[in-house]
Amino acid sequence: MITKMFFSKMAVLSFLTLAACKNGEENKETAAEVTAIEAVDEVNIKQKVREYKAGEQVPNELVCMVNNAYMGKPQIPVEVSGKTYYGCCNMCVSTLNEKESARSGIDPVTGGKVDKSNAFIVLLSQKGNVAYFESETTYKKFLENGKY
Repeated sequence: MITKMFFSKMAVLSFLTLAACKNGEENKETAAEVTAIEAVDEVNIKQKVREYKAGEQVPNELVCMVNNAYMGKPQIPVEVSGKTYYGCCNMCVSTLNEKESARSGIDPVTGGKVDKSNAFIVLLSQKGNVAYFESETTYKKFLENGKY
């Protein structure tokens, strides 16, 4: 009886070891594929995205609109009511979907509400802070008033 239990346990242990090894090989292949894809994506991003300086307009798709921050790379597009907003993570995606306040900002010149999906977005500092303007015209007024 002890011998049968021993061999049964050994058979189960062997099966689990083989399954784990096979699983590990699949995970290594998957990890290698993901790493290769990420490397290609990083090269593509570097070719498409340039560094922006404070005071320059930045493309909407490079801004996390929940954190109001220039991220330096394409963000996750979030379509709400036919308009596209951008977030950096799943939490930001949820926030953009659920909270209208995350999808709008305030123009610092006019004080008017600005829909972030079509705002004129400017990088305020090299730390990544951005401001949303109703248009390039209001941004130029911002500059004229010496606020930047």
